[in-house]
Amino acid sequence: MTKQEKADAIRIQLEALFPDPPIPLFHSDAYTLCVAVLLSAHTTDKSVNAVTPALFRLADNPSDMVGLGIEKIHALIRTVGLAKTKSNHLWNMSRLLLERHGGVLPSNLEELEALPGVGHKTASVVMCQVFGQPAFPVDTHIHRLAERWGLSNGTNVVRTEKDLKKVFHPSDWAKLHLQMIYYGREYCPARGHDLGKCLICSEFGPGNSRNPGKSRVRRTK
Repeated sequence: MTKQEKADAIRIQLEALFPDPPIPLFHSDAYTLCVAVLLSAHTTDKSVNAVTPALFRLADNPSDMVGLGIEKIHALIRTVGLAKTKSNHLWNMSRLLLERHGGVLPSNLEELEALPGVGHKTASVVMCQVFGQPAFPVDTHIHRLAERWGLSNGTNVVRTEKDLKKVFHPSDWAKLHLQMIYYGREYCPARGHDLGKCLICSEFGPGNSRNPGKSRVRRTK
């Protein structure tokens, strides 16, 4: 089986399991999604969703976010990992949106990445999920799964993104990004992975004849 054939088979399985995966972060528009994804770095979506309703009630746009000030933002998101740094990023990102873009989030990847705290993954999520532009955001779940399934060598997320873009059609990237996240959480976690419950790893994972090599996945007893 070629890597392309494997990717096609995996896509079919993911589509069967998660035909309409929702974005797991609370948001109402491009700006609030960008804020939520920025906050999700090095923390869980559950933690982010616990703080953003109160934050967005007070500031769901750049002008109100700047008006809150860094200390108030920090007080609202203090339970999120790296809260102090993210508070500064949110305030400065919002300030620059007002100064450079009239308070409107740009629909250009390079301009998004130029904003404080908006890395490549955050910008890619906004581009594909809000603006409908082809992008394949790679988080820790996707990076892990791509290596386990033999679709990438796991060197780094940049390599993983390039490898996945080669075997999946651009029209599928946005949905696959979400499908892989949900699959990783439910069936293919970093810890406590049960190969017997992970259909894709049992067929395409390390050590399988279709993905030879030393297995890094342990069966649970």
